Amino acid sequence: MEKLSLAQKAFDQGKGILRLAPNWVPRSFCVPGRRIKLHPDDYYVLGGVRGGIDERWLSSTTPAKNGPLTGENEGLSVVIFNDGTKEERILLKDAISELKGAVIGKRLWDTYGAWPMYSKFFDNMGPLPHHIHHNDEKAALIGQLGKPEAYYFPPQLNNHGGDFPYTFMGISPGTTRDEIRECLKNFTKGDNKITSYSQAFKLDPGTGWDVPPGLLHAPGSLCTYEPQKASDVFAMYQSLVNEAIIPEELLWNGTPKESIGDFEALLDVIDWDLNLDPNIHENRYMAPKPVKPLAEMQAAGYTENWICYKSDAFSAKELTIQPGATVVIKDSAAYGIIMMQGHGKMGVWDIETPSLIRYGQLTNDEFFISEQAAVEGVKIVNASATDPIVMLKHFGPGNPDLVLK
Repeated sequence: MEKLSLAQKAFDQGKGILRLAPNWVPRSFCVPGRRIKLHPDDYYVLGGVRGGIDERWLSSTTPAKNGPLTGENEGLSVVIFNDGTKEERILLKDAISELKGAVIGKRLWDTYGAWPMYSKFFDNMGPLPHHIHHNDEKAALIGQLGKPEAYYFPPQLNNHGGDFPYTFMGISPGTTRDEIRECLKNFTKGDNKITSYSQAFKLDPGTGWDVPPGLLHAPGSLCTYEPQKASDVFAMYQSLVNEAIIPEELLWNGTPKESIGDFEALLDVIDWDLNLDPNIHENRYMAPKPVKPLAEMQAAGYTENWICYKSDAFSAKELTIQPGATVVIKDSAAYGIIMMQGHGKMGVWDIETPSLIRYGQLTNDEFFISEQAAVEGVKIVNASATDPIVMLKHFGPGNPDLVLK
């Protein structure tokens, strides 16, 4: 009798739904906002030199790029298998490499040969610097992929707005290349004042923004759910934020070694049409959009909204199951989920939303749903008579169901 691999055993145990372990990532240049449910004693558990933990990566096969101190497998999600006698672990990346289209679907496997996105919670007490993600062409110069991303601000993780719940987006129309060049040249002189050439928008829980590569943006201090392409490429173009100096090395992060010191190379990363768009709010802001008529969904015991829907590289939904309801939800593509509220059952798994998580502790709040299970339909039972189940669902590129009217 053929011995089953660990990946196959985990897949079979969950009937096509994989249980994932929490995946915490520190950032040396960030101050944790303390809203992602990590225990208060654990935000600096990796040591002060690594910085605070202010990110949890979801359904990730993408390694974090955190410099020479980056831990082994940092940023990579882990699948948990427990047969009642022992617990075993395998990287989601390795499980997908072995099982291929059985997990992510033939369409994505044949096109990408990997899971081509991930999501994260980003939880910073203050704003981030005005920064940029490279497109595929520019990222390829350092052997990476470009990085489109999106924001969504879950109400459940935003009991307070942090120090600055506003986001700078783009460059104000009329700003010249020479003016931005001067800001970049002044990076080591204190405040280079690049946000003087941008505009800020108030951030509201339950809404989101689309952030294509090449668009300068300074995320505000709401706790953010961020679906994105499978990449960790960026460069910081603002030198002083919230009275903290940004190291010059982060200005040149993402620049090929031979181009370090060349300010034109930095300016060429900017998509000027995107940044100078006079209708940037209209074109980049995302309010939730129902996936079906509301009355139809509510009669069936749930509501579901598109929350990230302007990128070709990924999409995301927010699913709410009414108290006491049992539903079967069908999708046409594989996806990861993270629980935001409530408890109950999803397929064979117990699902619950923890209030507090120790570093290294396992949870029942994160899963990866294979395309096969998604197409057949996932049965979800809300065990509470009062509390809704709320989960966020992140999909890869080309979601066949993403048709907005």
